[in-house]
Amino acid sequence: MAGFKLGRDSERAHDAVQDTSQSQGDFREESLTASRRGFLGGAGLAALGLATGGALPLLGDTAEAAPLNLPPALPQGVRQNAILDALPGKKPLIKLSYRPPNYETPIEYFRTAITPTDAFFVRYHLSDIPEIDPKTWKIDVGGEGADGTLQIGLDDLKAMPAVEVVAVNQCSGNRRGLFDPHVPGVEWGYGAMGCARWKGARLKDVLAKAGIKKEAIEVVLGGADGPPFDKTPDFIKSIPVWKAMEDTTLIAYEMNGAPLPHLNGAPARIIVPGWTGTYWMKHINSIKAVTTPDKNFWMAGAYRIPLGKFPLVARFVSQETAVNTPITEMVVNSLISSHADGAKVKSGTPVGGIAWDGGYGIQTVEMSFDGGKSWMPAKLGEDLGRYAFRTFSLPVKGKGKITVMARATNAIGQTQTAKLIHNPPGYHHNVIQSVSLTVA
Repeated sequence: MAGFKLGRDSERAHDAVQDTSQSQGDFREESLTASRRGFLGGAGLAALGLATGGALPLLGDTAEAAPLNLPPALPQGVRQNAILDALPGKKPLIKLSYRPPNYETPIEYFRTAITPTDAFFVRYHLSDIPEIDPKTWKIDVGGEGADGTLQIGLDDLKAMPAVEVVAVNQCSGNRRGLFDPHVPGVEWGYGAMGCARWKGARLKDVLAKAGIKKEAIEVVLGGADGPPFDKTPDFIKSIPVWKAMEDTTLIAYEMNGAPLPHLNGAPARIIVPGWTGTYWMKHINSIKAVTTPDKNFWMAGAYRIPLGKFPLVARFVSQETAVNTPITEMVVNSLISSHADGAKVKSGTPVGGIAWDGGYGIQTVEMSFDGGKSWMPAKLGEDLGRYAFRTFSLPVKGKGKITVMARATNAIGQTQTAKLIHNPPGYHHNVIQSVSLTVA
């Protein structure tokens, strides 16, 4: 697909409102879906290929296909209007807004470590998403933190040493729809994330061509998507130089062994393994090294968390204030994906899912079949790298109705929380998940 342009007729029919106001340093975004087309019944599951469970690999031969998983409806009704809808080149995903397009991956696609490209979530802040010709597309590289300027095209990137990394791309607000009390913003459930094999050139190699200076402290990233109105701030992000210079920070042009799809950032996007998706700039067309902190809205006002609220290691010091700091690395987390809440299973059936963190590596996943009274180590699946999803499973034990829980711990001792760490923007939800099963 060459591109994805929201036509005016479609905009009127599927219009969504996004409020990017700033209040007391907190970023608030609203996304209200206007469409009322229902797609949650049997027809929706058939379109997903999940009605019989045959389309997706399961953790156990007797595992049942799970229905569409939506968090409980919120009083505001935002999540109630979520439907299954297919964008060009995508399987039906959970649609939360159309303009800008924000589409969530159903839980059923998280039964393997690699998320299928056509089921990978779609996240945009801005609705002007242009058609891009990869033959003429260029990245402008420079800035006052570089000795010179240059333009790099797709062929230039492919001529540079290629690097591949398996990494999780997760929206900072994943699971925001599960916050209680409710916080405003796109009401994501569990699926504003995915794990893929990304291939591209190292960002540091591109910066070296421009002669990055030792005085540079940040690298500012711009994309081709733009704001629909003059007063809407253009989406621009920066990352600290030390992160930009890591070997795994890429300008990727391939995803899961194929050219990057348009809706996931083609012709090329930034890959920042371990860090939340806000830094993974799509349709990258501008890279600037700077010697002073970038103060655009999306850095100074958005994607910030209270200082000291979370046990994070990676810091973005040049952007910190006395009260808050930019969100950086993902927190350790897990998701039970083999069975839906309320499913019936046979004793001994493997139950499990995926675990991940900010790049320190999953050390253990423990599971409980008695609502957290006792815990047992789960079997971990193949290790695809410290930035990847790690599958886990354990044969279910017990009889009757049981509560299954999973708790991941990473290599530096961080573990999931039993109580939500509340914050106004709705970030870093990593509360231990519970799923009710009936065991025969």
